[in-house]
Amino acid sequence: MTVHARRERERAERHQLIVRTARDLAEEEGWEAVTVRRLAALIEYSQPVLYSHFASRDAIVAAVAVEGFEELAAELREAPRDAEGPVEAFTAVVGAYARFAATYPALYDAMFTLATGLPFGRPEAPAPLKEAFTALATPVAEVSGPHDPDTFTEVVWTALHGLVTLTRSGRLRPELAKDRLDLLIALMLAGEHV
Repeated sequence: MTVHARRERERAERHQLIVRTARDLAEEEGWEAVTVRRLAALIEYSQPVLYSHFASRDAIVAAVAVEGFEELAAELREAPRDAEGPVEAFTAVVGAYARFAATYPALYDAMFTLATGLPFGRPEAPAPLKEAFTALATPVAEVSGPHDPDTFTEVVWTALHGLVTLTRSGRLRPELAKDRLDLLIALMLAGEHV
């Protein structure tokens, strides 16, 4: 291995260490705890080394978000694998999205609530964002009925996001979480015929 190749490998490993440490710290203590100074101390590199990888804390959050979209896309693609039709596939994807948000709250925040500067819904969006949207849109389009599939997907996504965000923030009664998700699915499927 050449010196250049080794340095590139080490740089990529350090980059991933920064992203992983930021994500772990955010999941443990919240995004307020994630600062460049704190990350530098945790990974035992100087702040200038972190800045050589990321221009700002927001850039680190964006990198965590992109990683999250890769994971979300994989889970959404996997969810309907055994579905026996479009309704079952839709239900599986909606459930997978809600579980992802509940399982990884800080990651979900990086993806959908914190400022990242990621260009959603535009051609220059990173591939993982497009892949996650496609993984959601594919089964949703199957039940969109007379509605434009992309618009219907955005409405489903909006409703899901609102539901999981309000649930996670404690603004909705936790004992009704499953009932709310089931009702959302039923309403979206009923909208297929509107």
